[in-house]
Amino acid sequence: MTVTEAPLHLLPKSSLLIGGERITDTSGGVFPHHYGATGALTGEIGLAGPAEIDAAVSAARSALPAWRAMSPDVRRELMFTLAAALREHADELAAISQIDNSMPVLAATPGPGFAADQFAYNAGWADKLVGDVVPTWPAPALDYVTHEPYGVVGIIIPWNGPVYAIGMTVAPALATGNCVVLKPPELSPYAAIRMGEILLEAGLPPGVLNVVPAGPVGGEAMVAHPGIDKVHFTGSTATAQKVLHTAEQVIKPVGLELGGKSANIIFADADLNNAALQAVMGMQGSGQGCINGTRVLVERPVYEQVLELMKGLLGVLEVGDPLVPSTFFGPVISEGAADRIIGVIEQAKSDTARLVAGGERLGGELANGYFVAPTVFADVDNASALAREEIFGPVVAVMPFDTEEQALALANDSEYGLAAYIQTNDLKRAHRVAKCLDVGVIWVNGFFGLLTSAPFGGIKNSGWGRIGGFDGIREFTSPKNVCISLA
Repeated sequence: MTVTEAPLHLLPKSSLLIGGERITDTSGGVFPHHYGATGALTGEIGLAGPAEIDAAVSAARSALPAWRAMSPDVRRELMFTLAAALREHADELAAISQIDNSMPVLAATPGPGFAADQFAYNAGWADKLVGDVVPTWPAPALDYVTHEPYGVVGIIIPWNGPVYAIGMTVAPALATGNCVVLKPPELSPYAAIRMGEILLEAGLPPGVLNVVPAGPVGGEAMVAHPGIDKVHFTGSTATAQKVLHTAEQVIKPVGLELGGKSANIIFADADLNNAALQAVMGMQGSGQGCINGTRVLVERPVYEQVLELMKGLLGVLEVGDPLVPSTFFGPVISEGAADRIIGVIEQAKSDTARLVAGGERLGGELANGYFVAPTVFADVDNASALAREEIFGPVVAVMPFDTEEQALALANDSEYGLAAYIQTNDLKRAHRVAKCLDVGVIWVNGFFGLLTSAPFGGIKNSGWGRIGGFDGIREFTSPKNVCISLA
């Protein structure tokens, strides 16, 4: 397959957006961004340093009084306008996303619509942030609770889905009256920059949203900045530990949406064709998703059958050019990521696991890109690194189980607790197993994506707090209690 050259003319100019102005002179250095499908340089990304972070925080704090005081109905209507603007530019944003991180058409196309839905859904909450009246004793009093914005929120999003992440975090933060300093990663900055431009053009007041692509230095400056009232971080557990260490020095609340090693439990009574497809979906996005079901647990009577079905699907689903609509698996994010993933695969080959499919870096016309073949290992030891560590690549670990209790023990034997999948036609079993799984979100008999109206997040090393739904609104508000004596 010949890989199409990336349409670089679609990319916005590398810049920071601070107080409504485009800033190209940055102090954080530059990052050479490469297109994952060909390895070609797309441009030099100017990165924010502490000075630009400080300027962005200052702009947000200047905009905060008016934004926070805005009548809820006015903010609601503006949020609807922003949602409409994202829909209007959906094709453009999807195309930019494909260059950002080589996301295939199948995954990139829904992103802008999802983000627009988030803005529209959260718009509906802007005028419904009700409080509570609290019973009091022993003296008569009126006690009530209001839910107010934190102020300026620093939001750090991951490289694997910036458009999706902005919808899930920036939308509720703005709807609740916060101003935002958004740090997109240097590995995929373009869509976030363009989304910021679109929202400004649609009428978002300058300074309410500031977009500052940055590396670790800029991220640390944001977390430590006294003008940031709360941080929401989406990314790896290892980076989250650094974020928490910095935040604890200034006693700052942090929301965390982190990684996972999600179990996909396939019972013998499941629709096995669909179950095998769901198992292969664990490598969708080249496995670069925190919710991917990368540990596949299969009931022993159908174990080999499911493996054969998975292998057959991998012979049909296309690997290659992310700009081709039929492509299911694209490249991974970088040369370094490809090398790291191949290292994991080679180690697994030397262990007791059985290689069923894949297991190599792809060559030929794909050799210049960062393509790793979708890889399936069977007979994996749940205590091995292959089963316990988040690989963030197109690799799944398959292992058998004999009883429901054993399946639950294997699934819960993980430091992560983000997501899980259940494949069964027994409704009682589905509910029973779901109740016992130590995770934040579960899909049964299919992956339906992240629902705008539902909470999303994990437990254990997968983080805390929730984004999405009403819980996502509360993530960006702080309760204030007022007690008035009536004595």
